[in-house]
Amino acid sequence: MSAPECDLLVVGLGPGGGAAAAAAAAAGLGVVAIDRKREIGVPVQCAEFIPLPLSRHAMAPGVLEQRISGMTSMLPSGAAVDTPFSGLMVDRAAFDRALAAAAAAAGAAVQAATSLVALDADAGIARLRASDGESMLRYRVLVAADGPHSTVARLLGLPALRTVNTRQYTVPLLQPFDDTDIWLSPDYPGGYAWLFPKGGNANLGLGMDPRACSDMKTPLDRLHRALVAEGRVGADILARTGGAIPVGGLRDTLVADRVLFIGDAAGLTHPVTGAGISAAVASGEAAAAAAQAWIGGDSAALAAYAEDMVDQFGESLQRAVARRAELMRIRGTPDFADDAAHRRGWIAFDDYYRAPVLI
Repeated sequence: MSAPECDLLVVGLGPGGGAAAAAAAAAGLGVVAIDRKREIGVPVQCAEFIPLPLSRHAMAPGVLEQRISGMTSMLPSGAAVDTPFSGLMVDRAAFDRALAAAAAAAGAAVQAATSLVALDADAGIARLRASDGESMLRYRVLVAADGPHSTVARLLGLPALRTVNTRQYTVPLLQPFDDTDIWLSPDYPGGYAWLFPKGGNANLGLGMDPRACSDMKTPLDRLHRALVAEGRVGADILARTGGAIPVGGLRDTLVADRVLFIGDAAGLTHPVTGAGISAAVASGEAAAAAAQAWIGGDSAALAAYAEDMVDQFGESLQRAVARRAELMRIRGTPDFADDAAHRRGWIAFDDYYRAPVLI
């Protein structure tokens, strides 16, 4: 018996995969979209902030939590700098589910609790595992939207992406506000700490380079206690989460054997801020358009997708990779506690964009 077929197989139903599946199905392609999680979007491994251009995806019931208008960046000296920073806090699980629901409404076959276990890229055949057993599926194009530790990349023999680790608590917010707080400090090498308000609660977390320090609980607990003492947040921890964020910039291979990498799996996450939802959605929609064009006879469409991603994101990602490297080179020296170094390394400051990039 021959395996069933689809035009586009989407592996992973985060923002990128959901956007790709919805756009491709709306364009008339036969789409199968899978996610290994039993419930799409759960657990949440994200600070749950999206920029305003994505507000069209935050209109589904239960998605929007509150608006953000500014950012306060705390430097090692204790100086606090306020800058405009507009966006939305969302329920990320509801956000992901809304995109998957839009894909299903457009005709995509959406399958949760389904994993990719083997891949014959030459033949365009994927072996999938669900609760009822394994099955084979033929595809014409595959979109890899399966995160920084991409199974698709591993099955194709591609190198793993360099990542930092994150740890986050959801805590009660005792003083509601509409800014996000950022802490830049030698205590968080290769990353930073954050407080994102989310209605009556807040996401308090940090990211750090595991090569510099593997203990994330101690500094996060210390920051939590300090904010409790200030009366800003409650002592209860309502939820815990964490995950990996790619920080090495674009994957060397964005297209291979009719496979398009998007979002975190492509290394599109910003290596300094960790922001990745916007790039995931944009790359997912671009990948869907490329797949439609290639299936329609445009043999250059898949390669053009890779070129477009480099043109759109490459320069910004290269700068961010370089700024991270600059900070990590001075880790452990007195300069690492200098405000000027962190101003060059953080997007809220003009220094980040104007200072020469040291290679």
